[in-house]
Amino acid sequence: MKHRIPTVRALGLAWLLALLLGGAPLAFAAESPALSGVVNVNTATAEELQILPGIGEARARAILDARKARGGFQSVEELVAVRGIGNTALERLRPFVAVKGKTTAQVR
Repeated sequence: MKHRIPTVRALGLAWLLALLLGGAPLAFAAESPALSGVVNVNTATAEELQILPGIGEARARAILDARKARGGFQSVEELVAVRGIGNTALERLRPFVAVKGKTTAQVR
């Protein structure tokens, strides 16, 4: 717990500094690219899966492994069975994933 306090102080100071300078507290955070369309988790490649929010190389591989083991996903909700994807992550992914149709996702 010794290392936690300086981090909290630093974040608090950064937030205060952003307010004093007239910027939003999140001005220091990197903007994530906007995503439009959907990724079909039953046909997507690892690279296509990685454009989804919160999906990196390891989770993309886990989705591919689960898809192979299950013979595909019948519903988006089945993604919670993938290691590293819980209910919160599923809600973040839900607007961008599908189990049928073409992958149409694009990063803007």
